Amino acid sequence: MVVAISKEFRFEMGHRLPYHQGGCQNIHGHSYILEVGIRGHVSEKGMVMDYSHLSRLVKPLIEELDHSFMVDDQDKLVLDFLESQGLKKVVVPFYTTAENIAFYLAELLKPELEQHKNLSSFWVTLHETRTSTATLEVSL
Repeated sequence: MVVAISKEFRFEMGHRLPYHQGGCQNIHGHSYILEVGIRGHVSEKGMVMDYSHLSRLVKPLIEELDHSFMVDDQDKLVLDFLESQGLKKVVVPFYTTAENIAFYLAELLKPELEQHKNLSSFWVTLHETRTSTATLEVSL
């Protein structure tokens, strides 16, 4: 039997889109919700994966992101400020849109989830706001 399960994780993070003309070029933050879902065969014990195991895979990512500022490596203005003040940051090689962050998180999770041979796919849904999400599904 193939079943999908998911778990939500919450974190606070700042960012900006320096090229944006609609307000997001300003420094701001979100109360993000990350949903991680997995699809796979149920084991003889009745689980696709124990929820606590899924939490152990995701929590290091959340700890890195929570109360940090995600900045693209080309945004020298903000990068220099964060470095000069010793503030928590995550430097990435992309614009920090919800779509790109979802892809980034999926890429970080994929090697861990590939080790579970009963899984066929997983997805990440990043809720940037209550009404705005980005979802990426990855086959394993």
